[in-house]
Amino acid sequence: MAYIIYFFVILVATTIGALTGMGGGVIIKPLLDMLGDFDVASINLLSSITVFIMALVSISKQLREKSVPKLKIAMPLAIGALIGGRAGQNILADIIVYLKIDRTVIVVQNICLAIVILAVFLYMLKGDRRPTLGLQGVVPALLTGAVLGALSTFLGIGGGPANVALLIFVCSYDIKQATAYSIIIILFAQASKLVSIMLSSNLFIHDLSMFPVMVIGAVLGGWTGSHLNKTLPGEKINKAFIGVQVIVFVTCLLNIFNYLNL
Repeated sequence: MAYIIYFFVILVATTIGALTGMGGGVIIKPLLDMLGDFDVASINLLSSITVFIMALVSISKQLREKSVPKLKIAMPLAIGALIGGRAGQNILADIIVYLKIDRTVIVVQNICLAIVILAVFLYMLKGDRRPTLGLQGVVPALLTGAVLGALSTFLGIGGGPANVALLIFVCSYDIKQATAYSIIIILFAQASKLVSIMLSSNLFIHDLSMFPVMVIGAVLGGWTGSHLNKTLPGEKINKAFIGVQVIVFVTCLLNIFNYLNL
């Protein structure tokens, strides 16, 4: 029964993640915290692997359809995400060692995620009245990729709404452009994090019992979400984006309450 539950959680999360550019980790991480079957390090690893596979499938589909974003923008975002991803993983590892207790780390992550979700929700709710900077070029893309890469790996969310919102704010992209570039940031940030984990520790010390089920769900979700992103209008993608934020915000609050009362 547990395998079925995890499969559908991953399938729905990665479908929404590929559709909206959130990556799916923003849904997976809080839900795995809520289910409470794994320690914090295993949750972060499983979430990262799942989101990485989703992003890989989504980008592969874009390449086959020849709809991949512009290379001159994608490359600095990707390089920034690699650098930020490594930094975010190092910060998370240090905090796990410092705080020692898993539930304390989970509370800190969920508080940070709830704050990010709330800020993004209020910004995206403005619609066409959203303020933007309209910055272009290598340096803004590099810095944006680094900030988002660090944030996503530290929170274990793969990307989340912060990717899309910051890309819209800094670069003045529409929702579909921001979604496409967000998936690229997610791919490289999680690649950086996974390499860092493999170099610094033994993967098999983590509980990977759900790995096969989560991989299958991520492949199917990545393909389905990418297909829906190409067929649905931007307005519906924006509504899905905002709706998911509400669900994740409530989940974070429940996790904070539950883990503080353990």
